[in-house]
Amino acid sequence: MPGWFKKAWYGLASLLSFSSFILIIVALAVPHWLSGKILCQTGVDLVNATDPELIKFIGDFYGLFRGCKVRQCGRGGRQSQFTIFPHLVKELNAGLHVTILLLLFLALALALVSMGFAILNMIQVPYRAVNGPGGICLWNVLAGGVVALAIASFMASVKFHDLTERIANFEEKLFRFVVVEEQYEESFWICVASASAHAANLVVVAISQIPLPEIKTKIEEATVTAEDILY
Repeated sequence: MPGWFKKAWYGLASLLSFSSFILIIVALAVPHWLSGKILCQTGVDLVNATDPELIKFIGDFYGLFRGCKVRQCGRGGRQSQFTIFPHLVKELNAGLHVTILLLLFLALALALVSMGFAILNMIQVPYRAVNGPGGICLWNVLAGGVVALAIASFMASVKFHDLTERIANFEEKLFRFVVVEEQYEESFWICVASASAHAANLVVVAISQIPLPEIKTKIEEATVTAEDILY
């Protein structure tokens, strides 16, 4: 059985892995991956708007898996909902988008595996080294790496595949929108926190291996004198 010191740190490691699992679920459920400001370029060109008037032609939207878009082309804001599947995915880089989803689902499974390894080490001392602290570190590195790869893939989709502009111009026949500003939102940073939880687990496991100083009780040696023998 592991000592109380290791049990405490392994318990913390299992909680961090479980929190990463919950964070990924929240990131998948909440569509606030990206918010942006889009400019109705067609409306601006038609009326030859100046800087103070541009605010009438700016709308904002957010979302990755589903979201909301506000179209504002000088006639007031008109809000519309959109979903990625099954229609909008045809306008995007479908392979990259599906890859992001698969990576996040894989990260869910790896987070549970890393939590299981931490619980196993908290209950008993594994007889195989791969099931010990090294195994916990391995699964956390894999889980954190997969989440980081999903984050990098999403950033690539935004920056190099014009995700924002493609969503803004989806099913637009009369107006053309251009991207003015982009900002990562809650779901994106939740994924970053999930990857950070696995990185923190590596530190937790390393601390758990620090040997505690043993407390030794000093035993006084009995001295036998000649008087004791005579007695």
